[in-house]
Amino acid sequence: MDNNSNNIIVLMVCPVSNYLEQEIEKSFKVFKLWHFEDKEQFINTHKDSIQAVVGSAAAGADAELIESLPKLEIVATCSVGLDKIDLARCKEKGIRVANTPDVLTDDVADLAIGLILAVLRRICESDRYVRSGEWKKGEFKLTTKFTGKSVGILGMGRIGTAIAKRAEAFDCIIGYNSRTEKPNLNYKYYPNLIDLASNCQILVVACSLTEETQHIVNRQVINALGPKGVLINIGRGLLVDEHELVSALLQGRLGGAGLDVFEHEPDVPEELIGLENVVLLPHVASATVETRKAMADLVVGNLQAHFGKKPLLTPVV
Repeated sequence: MDNNSNNIIVLMVCPVSNYLEQEIEKSFKVFKLWHFEDKEQFINTHKDSIQAVVGSAAAGADAELIESLPKLEIVATCSVGLDKIDLARCKEKGIRVANTPDVLTDDVADLAIGLILAVLRRICESDRYVRSGEWKKGEFKLTTKFTGKSVGILGMGRIGTAIAKRAEAFDCIIGYNSRTEKPNLNYKYYPNLIDLASNCQILVVACSLTEETQHIVNRQVINALGPKGVLINIGRGLLVDEHELVSALLQGRLGGAGLDVFEHEPDVPEELIGLENVVLLPHVASATVETRKAMADLVVGNLQAHFGKKPLLTPVV
């Protein structure tokens, strides 16, 4: 990159990490949108100088922001999901888009298995049992085995495949549903999600969020999973109809859930808080020191590649 890169202005739309902020600031001039009380006025003032937007799973570039930045050239998100970016608008305007795939696959897949074990073996509840002194009054109740269970995976992309590989090590029977059947996979393909839910004991939601997949896990899917079934969501909150999920858990139509994501983060339905058959995490599937650094490096690498007139490292658009 040339020495003029410090004149290039990057707008960060939400806090991501101190490391990412510091790394971007080494090469570019950075504005942090959350530092400004009147965001609209700030954007109006600087609209002709902002050339890049950096976001995450929390916030990105919607149609309104894209329209308000006439000089915008690239949107780089520190996430694999693209649901916070208006991709159609970016394509239309010739704005490049880059995300951070691959580097977070292992962490998300690890956490999916961790959630399955936590729900089936009641790990969090057991921990509270010891800490509260209840153990002195008697043994903890029996839990449920994971090894050998049938696992259904919704979305057999990078992350879904990594989860399947890990579940195989537990001798699980694996089926999946995705837009198309994947060649070279020995797992059973279910073109219909309700059929997959009917034929598995644990359903892991690992697909990307689009208009078509919003609330793809609905009442029918949850009922097909049934009163002994467990739902794990490490994708996006909006993939699951949260209202239906809550009512199924309260009514005993679903056996349990492990959730890293929610519809209205950081708000979690109050009804879930008191349930012992549910494990709740604050959207941390990719949140390890190692992976967040790798994701941040990829964001910076994409910005440097774009403004250095080189091909993007992980192009989406």
